[in-house]
Amino acid sequence: MPAPKMIPLETDAPGLAVGTLTPSDRLPLPAEQPEDWRPDWIRRLSESGPVDLSICIASWNCIDYLRKCLESLHDIPQGVRLETIVVDNASHDGAAEMVAKDFPEVLLVRNSENKGFAKASNQAAALATGRYVFFLNNDTELPAQTLRKLLDYAEAHPEVGMIGPKLLGGDGAVQISYRRRPSLLAMLHRTSILRWTGLFRGEYQRYRRDSFQAREARRVEILMGAAVLMRRDVFEQCGRWDEDYHFGGEDIDLSERVGRQYPLVYLADVEITHFGRISSRQNIEFAAPNVLIGYVHYFRKTGTSRLALAAYKATVTIDLPFQLLGKSLQLLWRTLRGQSVRAAKTRIALRGLWHFARHELTRFWKA
Repeated sequence: MPAPKMIPLETDAPGLAVGTLTPSDRLPLPAEQPEDWRPDWIRRLSESGPVDLSICIASWNCIDYLRKCLESLHDIPQGVRLETIVVDNASHDGAAEMVAKDFPEVLLVRNSENKGFAKASNQAAALATGRYVFFLNNDTELPAQTLRKLLDYAEAHPEVGMIGPKLLGGDGAVQISYRRRPSLLAMLHRTSILRWTGLFRGEYQRYRRDSFQAREARRVEILMGAAVLMRRDVFEQCGRWDEDYHFGGEDIDLSERVGRQYPLVYLADVEITHFGRISSRQNIEFAAPNVLIGYVHYFRKTGTSRLALAAYKATVTIDLPFQLLGKSLQLLWRTLRGQSVRAAKTRIALRGLWHFARHELTRFWKA
């Protein structure tokens, strides 16, 4: 794969059958594995030699999407020797059983509860044997030779710490595949009471949209965690995923830490379909509060003052009634207009807001 022209990003920021396994069949856990990780069982396929790439998938439900994802990895030529590790976070739709039955070549770990994306991804990486690890969402599909292209670039550029492809939605539209580092002002723009003022619109645009050029390979600040490739030694050296993030913000954090030592690169000519928000919409009560808490954790880690964090938390709290009112009116409007699909999305968002307001504010303030 020829190396794409790099455009710097301007920035002002410095095989076993399925069944009962005996203890000898179990893959031994690394010595440093946290004590609270006790998967129900691990099933593995004996390998005849080393692999190039370990695919690490943290999964919760989404059985149909996960099936298509695994089919794209194992039934479509990818041009690499790979292993796939799925860590199931206590799915209740039969996703884990589907993997065990239909994909015997996949190493499967079953957790007894939803441990979040970061912890499940670390569990997968701890079992990886490939020279590279590729963290992949369960609602993705890869065209033929995608992994070969990514691996070729990584081999040709060992100085690069993390590589991300272009993400396409299920409709083929390009998704934002990288961003700049977020700022507290950009997050304040997301609140209803400040968005209408336009005070921080420029900061939000700078963070989320202005820097994104879908057609250009370039060095970037933050890669989306839906699909990122790293050398396994770089991943370990940079501290793995921070397990204090349960859902949301962990990709920003890992990008930040890797970026201190290595370049991060977005490859525009490598495309992956990412349907997006499939698991989070099924479990909005888990996702919605953890996204907000994840941002607080990130800002605290990166040196934001206590006063600034308190101001942000207060603004989010004061904004909650306005968010609830706005979403309620939006739901009514979309329902009256017969927009059933859009109304369903609003209803999910509203449910997440209610859960956050009633059950998660204390945890938010303690973050």
